[in-house]
Amino acid sequence: MQGNLEPVPPAASERGRPRYPSERSYEPAYVRIANALSEQIAAGVFRPGDQLPTEPQLRAQYRVSPMTVRRAIGLLLDRGLVTTVQGKGTFVRALDMGEAIFRLQEITESWTEDDSAEVLLLEARIKPADEEVAAVLEVETGTPTVYLRRLVKREQTPLIYQLAYILYDEHRPLVEVELQITSLAGLLRSARAEGLPGGWLTIRAVSLDSEAAANLELPVGSPALCLESLFHDFDGRPLSWGRFLCRPDQFQLTSHLGPVPPREPRSAPLARARK
Repeated sequence: MQGNLEPVPPAASERGRPRYPSERSYEPAYVRIANALSEQIAAGVFRPGDQLPTEPQLRAQYRVSPMTVRRAIGLLLDRGLVTTVQGKGTFVRALDMGEAIFRLQEITESWTEDDSAEVLLLEARIKPADEEVAAVLEVETGTPTVYLRRLVKREQTPLIYQLAYILYDEHRPLVEVELQITSLAGLLRSARAEGLPGGWLTIRAVSLDSEAAANLELPVGSPALCLESLFHDFDGRPLSWGRFLCRPDQFQLTSHLGPVPPREPRSAPLARARK
């Protein structure tokens, strides 16, 4: 299928220069062309399996160089909207649920914008690493760790119960920084381990034990969303291990598939809807 990709007819004062749908003066030509094609894919002008106009057709329609057209197609490739076949052309791809990307930032921003959220430090003490903690942090059983428990509440409703183990080192500033956290924004920055080279974040469903259930005011065995973090130092050695246990009725991960984001789903995100 070949869609109509003719430029919008220019006004009298702009004749001689092609215009593009959704044109913005600060956008390069290749971005405007890519956006125009994206909009037509979203509108169904080009459907999965359809071939886009050829490079010579796009050059003629938009009066641009071959490099500009190639960059526009490259941008569509980066967006996952098209695929190219050597010697045949560029084709629209079907949606692939396996390519969905979920960003926690979209959820956490809604929390930090709410001034009613507060972080309560329930416990902070030196605790010898048991077998589980020692195995994760790759140390001997009994190695001193700083054990932290926090509860995040919003309008008196518990949202998150946090457990954290940090290898004890009186010369390392991480422990002092952790103990000074009093806001949700600070807690989330801590979870990103600013100043550390890297780590892992795992999201999984869990059943709450009696301690976590009591703090989140839920029945024992209730499902919860667990965000588990493991950060390491510059030598690649584990440094801290923590879990954020989140009430399932307060969190939702939403990802968009397709060329143009539709309006937000009516039920998302729950964190904002329940303010």
